Amino acid sequence: MTTEFQLRGLSGALGAEIHGLDLSRPLSGNEREALLAAFHRYGVLCVRDQKLTHDSQIALAKVFGEPDVHPIAKGMEEHPEIIEVRKPAGEAAFFGTDWHTDNSFFERPSSVTVLYGVEIPPVGGDTVYASMERAWNLLSEPLKQFLLPLRAVHSARAAYDPKTTGDAKYNGEAAIQYVYSDAIYEEVEHPVVRTHPDTGRKSLYVNPMFTDRIVGLSKPESDGLLAMLYAVSTRPELTCRVRWEPGTVTIWDNRWLQHYAIDDYADYERLMYRVTITGERPV
Repeated sequence: MTTEFQLRGLSGALGAEIHGLDLSRPLSGNEREALLAAFHRYGVLCVRDQKLTHDSQIALAKVFGEPDVHPIAKGMEEHPEIIEVRKPAGEAAFFGTDWHTDNSFFERPSSVTVLYGVEIPPVGGDTVYASMERAWNLLSEPLKQFLLPLRAVHSARAAYDPKTTGDAKYNGEAAIQYVYSDAIYEEVEHPVVRTHPDTGRKSLYVNPMFTDRIVGLSKPESDGLLAMLYAVSTRPELTCRVRWEPGTVTIWDNRWLQHYAIDDYADYERLMYRVTITGERPV
C-alpha cells in the first residue's frame, strides 16, 4: 500500500500490478514519486483499465526520460516515438518473440519501455520478464569476478537483416514496417555486467536477440558462456508473467530485465503501442 495507489506483486521475483492510478492525466508530484519508487523496486509495473491517447502515452513515458525514435522499426507518422505493434489475425507474431532487452544494440540502449494494449486476444500473447539482477546474484563468486571486466558486442543484425528476416517488412508488406538503416549492421560494445544508475545494483546485460559475442573470447568460449548465462537468467523462479487485457499499460526497466513476447495467438489480431526511453551508456 502507498499513499497514492495499491500494489500487488506479480511473482516472488519481480513485477507488480498497480490499482487506483489513472495514467491518462498528468501525475501529481506524490504519484510520480510513488510510481518511480515502485518501478525501481519491482522492475515491471502493470496498470489495468487505462484509456490513453497517443499524446498521453508519450507524456507518461516522459516521466522516465526522453523517448527514442527507432532507427529501423518505423514509428507513426505523426508520433515517430510510437511504434504501432500490430499482429493481424492468421499470422505469426515476429516482433520481440525471443528473449531480449529492448534496443541493447543502441550506443545508449533504451532504459524504459511503455507498452499499451488496445486490441488483445481472448487468450495468449502474454509477456514474460526475467530478472537479470537476480540471475547475477545466483552466480558463484569466482564466475562473478571473471565476468566483471568482460564486454560484449551487441548488434541488430540477427533480428533485422533483410537477408534473414525477408524483405516484406522493408517493402511495406508487413503489419510492422522497417526502414533500411546502417543501424542494422553497426556493432556496439557494452559491459557483460552493468550497474543500475539509480539503484546501484548490478545485473547481467546480455540477451539472445542482440548479443553477438563476448570480446576477447574465442567463438566456442563466447558461445558456451553466453548459452550458460542465458540458461541461468531465464529460470522460471526469476520471472513474472503479464497477461494482457484491453487497456493494460505495462512499464518495465530494460537495464535489469529481459523479456519474451509469447507467440501463441495466431488466430487473433493484436494491437499495441510502444514507446521506449533513451538510456545512458551502460557501465
